[in-house]
Amino acid sequence: MGDVTARKRGRPRRTESDAAGTRDRILVAAREEFSERGYEKTSVRGIAKAAGVDSALVHHYFGTKEQVFEAAVEVAAAPALSAPAALAEGPLEDIGERFTRFIFGVWENPATRLPILAIVRSAVNNETAAAVFRRLVAAQLLRRVADQLDLPDAELRVELAAAQLVGTAMLRYVIKVEPLASTDIERIIARVAPVVQGHLTGP
Repeated sequence: MGDVTARKRGRPRRTESDAAGTRDRILVAAREEFSERGYEKTSVRGIAKAAGVDSALVHHYFGTKEQVFEAAVEVAAAPALSAPAALAEGPLEDIGERFTRFIFGVWENPATRLPILAIVRSAVNNETAAAVFRRLVAAQLLRRVADQLDLPDAELRVELAAAQLVGTAMLRYVIKVEPLASTDIERIIARVAPVVQGHLTGP
């Protein structure tokens, strides 16, 4: 009886597998809620309802709405955030193409593109969401890539390269401007990669 009462109050389940399953379910629900409603209209209560749990569990595992969003961003952006490890395999002379190919590879795959789109839309429309997204991307992607460049202004170089890639991705996948949206991805990589290379290793 006491265990049932405790669960009704929103305490986590006792087994690690149940806890992990509940946490994952909350993250999936959070990502969907942020995608459909945006950051401002999404609430912890709404996330809890979509996940089929008490709102106290959402607070227990993640804390505030901002912290739930940050966790959802980290999961959604995980494929892109692994870029530094991929870029480390190869010479600086072609890091621009590797970076370009890697990022567009994430966007071209529907399984990874849709979660990122959901998060980006929230970040574009809300400053709190944008700050979370910016903090995560800066710490786990841009600075780690910059650490691989033994050049002056490494962080600025990486940010300019990222701006080139993000801008192109926004026009192609979010705004869907033609002919960019329907052009073969290899043609786009061939044109964008040298520009990215210039930002990263040029004078």
